[in-house]
Amino acid sequence: MPNFDAGVLCDASEDRLLPAIAQDADSGRVLMLAWMNLEAWTETMQTGRAVYFSRSRGKLWRKGETSGHQQIVRSVQVDCDADTILLHVDQTGAACHEGYASCFFRSVDADGSVDVREPRLVDPADVYG
Repeated sequence: MPNFDAGVLCDASEDRLLPAIAQDADSGRVLMLAWMNLEAWTETMQTGRAVYFSRSRGKLWRKGETSGHQQIVRSVQVDCDADTILLHVDQTGAACHEGYASCFFRSVDADGSVDVREPRLVDPADVYG
């Protein structure tokens, strides 16, 4: 069980939040980092679908409820301090709200330049517009 007492306090809700990493269960690629409170954790564990806590909206965020780009949870791990959650997921569609397979679609070179090195899967305006 994650240690939510060790979580970061969210001013909007006064919940304790832990970072939750979503990783593609087959490839191992990191798809995204989000936050979970106890309620998101509980719903994720009960439903087998990734649920996060949106800090900007101050409420639960059921991944894919707007876009259809869900995350089906295959397995869950917590780190040695029980203050970080790792979800191994099957991702439907784009994980990133900008339309990319992963939120980590930018590469930073040694000189500090940033490049987008993968194709956008969907136009966010078509998904969220």
